Amino acid sequence: MKCPKCGGEIPFYDLHPNCKHCGVNIYYYSQDALLARDAKRTELEAGVARMVIARIKATFIGGGLQIARMVFVIATIASLLLPSGAVKYHLPFYEDALSAGWIGLVKAFQSGLLMKAPDLLKSALLKPQTIAGLIFFACLLVLLLIGVIILAIYLLSFFNLKRSTKMMKNWAFIGFIAGLLAQIGALVAKFITPDSPLASVSLGFGGLLCAALFFVQFLLNKAILKKGIEPTYREYDPKRRDLLKLVRRGEVDLDELPLPVFESEEEHEARMKALEETVKEEG
Repeated sequence: MKCPKCGGEIPFYDLHPNCKHCGVNIYYYSQDALLARDAKRTELEAGVARMVIARIKATFIGGGLQIARMVFVIATIASLLLPSGAVKYHLPFYEDALSAGWIGLVKAFQSGLLMKAPDLLKSALLKPQTIAGLIFFACLLVLLLIGVIILAIYLLSFFNLKRSTKMMKNWAFIGFIAGLLAQIGALVAKFITPDSPLASVSLGFGGLLCAALFFVQFLLNKAILKKGIEPTYREYDPKRRDLLKLVRRGEVDLDELPLPVFESEEEHEARMKALEETVKEEG
């Protein structure tokens, strides 16, 4: 270890607070430099944090289109509460239903009806209706998967605003097609499944509603791309971000940078005002 003032060698076992060569207090002599270094790093890191917050605001609440997109992303998943179709079983001493919606899915798992599907498929009287119910559930899972993918992209979209919006637009169009196919599949299953006193197939409109909401998402993302989605950064924050990268790579030494590192006129006025108030309070 060397003395920060005179550069004299200090053995590691020398625990005295003062340098034996020049007598300076080692801790307090270097304290100002350490505080200045911390202040510079804090300024650079705060600039990066503000940029992240600006991207989050631009993504989620940056305008009417972004707010509407947030509402429809959530509403699309919520719309799966409404089933595309359902199968009701009317057996002696037993009644149950396969309803292809959020609530129906939970109930089917709780009652164990889904686990009984292989046995129901073995019955000649119940096989057509059970196949229709499984088709409804397959459509529900596809729509749910697409909705969750869009939600995941949306939650992480502040990392890359333009690319994530393109991805959401493409997946929303896929969801629109899948929703239409789910509703068409439900219609076909309803009309080709024979009537039975033991099981009945009913039709819902969950797939059609989900397809409509996916299509609105598609239009919203397309409009956002056309309008542009650019966050508003504070002056010098992009430069602070770039400089922090150089500091972390060791290409720039913090000790060689001024304090403050960057300062706009507005920031300078705010700093001087805060300094004047502090002086008044202490005086």
